Amino acid sequence: MRTIFDENSKSRARARVRQLLSPPSTAQSIDLMCAPTLYTRNEQIFGEGEPADCFYKIETGCIRAYHTLDNGRRQLVAFYLAGDFFGLDARDRHTISTEATTTSKVRVIMRKALMSSGNGDMAMIRHLLDLTAVELRRTQNHNLLLLKGAQDRVVDFLHEMAEREHSLGEFDLYMTRRDIADYLSLTVETVSRTLSHLETEAAISLPTPWRVVLHYPSALN
Repeated sequence: MRTIFDENSKSRARARVRQLLSPPSTAQSIDLMCAPTLYTRNEQIFGEGEPADCFYKIETGCIRAYHTLDNGRRQLVAFYLAGDFFGLDARDRHTISTEATTTSKVRVIMRKALMSSGNGDMAMIRHLLDLTAVELRRTQNHNLLLLKGAQDRVVDFLHEMAEREHSLGEFDLYMTRRDIADYLSLTVETVSRTLSHLETEAAISLPTPWRVVLHYPSALN
């Protein structure tokens, strides 16, 4: 027994040494580049047209991204949650504005620092390409969402939030009804009325305005 114990201890020690000596993953390398910055509710991270000198990774909270239309109204195009990257503009200037919907921690990574740390590293390049592909799919899904009817937009939005929160039945909303309406291109009244209807039909419960419980996910289809 002692021999087995000793061998297991040695094996764990060797594994720990390999872990310590092995280079950090791409995600870990990015996290090590800077400490999180705290943004308060409604505080802007960057504005449309500003130099795109940085990438951003959200640690906690929620970030909304939007365009300002010619008539002064805003069109929300994305919500970023914990673990998401944003600010991945291909151009020299940002094409959207971003704000915190609630108190949020965000890592701000200088593009030059990120690229120099990669120094041609294929893992870093692949990671950035993967992040860009995720953002593209998110944009495409949002465009398809806006082709649906009002109730289907709200239902799909709830499914999206549950999936991104890795929750099958209960999750928090980090955005206001106005945010949701602007994201779905609906009025606040339509969003509120649709949520109330789904609650009346026992498809969901709203313990608080910020908490959603999905009782029968199939009932939302």
